[in-house]
Amino acid sequence: MSLFITGTDTGVGKTRTVVQLLRLLRASGTSCAGMKPICCGDRQDAELLLAASGTGLTIDDVNPVWLRTPAAPIVGSHAEEVNIDIEYILAAFHALKNRVEHVIVEGVGGWLVPIRSDYFGSDLAVDMKLPVLVVAQNRLGCLNHTALTVRSVAEHKLHCLGVALIAAPGTSDIAAATNADILKRILNVPLLDGLGENLIQLPADWRFMIRSA
Repeated sequence: MSLFITGTDTGVGKTRTVVQLLRLLRASGTSCAGMKPICCGDRQDAELLLAASGTGLTIDDVNPVWLRTPAAPIVGSHAEEVNIDIEYILAAFHALKNRVEHVIVEGVGGWLVPIRSDYFGSDLAVDMKLPVLVVAQNRLGCLNHTALTVRSVAEHKLHCLGVALIAAPGTSDIAAATNADILKRILNVPLLDGLGENLIQLPADWRFMIRSA
């Protein structure tokens, strides 16, 4: 069983969450791989996923499309005059699935980031047919962004496993203090508040403890 991890925005903690899950899987003796289908700018996220994945993989296995432009994929592809081949990405995903038991895919940016004018980050999750875990950062604006993302996941007819709420460094305002409680009231999916000792039940027999770094 594999998993798609998306975020309410870029820089909210998706990579850290993927790395934690990969480490837990490997510690349990399970073969696994992280995948960053598209990197924009540097390749640091993909390198972290590669380091946390099983042996025998290359950076190109983990990250099949690398755009050097630090912007949305649609911007990078136009700037670099390249076509983002979705079939190539999906083939790379299925190749990983054939090599390991679990593939944890990290989406690029937020849920609806445009990859092409007719194709978004959400469409990758649909084409991969994966359940989704939403990562949100606990800051002002979190309520709106999280609710919109969770609703959109459902509208795409995918199963949302829950929301992982990541603490924002140095944030201690009233929004950060109350976001978790409000999200529990307004969402119909589990909330992993702070990621401390929360248990998230993933598909089939997946049960992991996601711990904050």
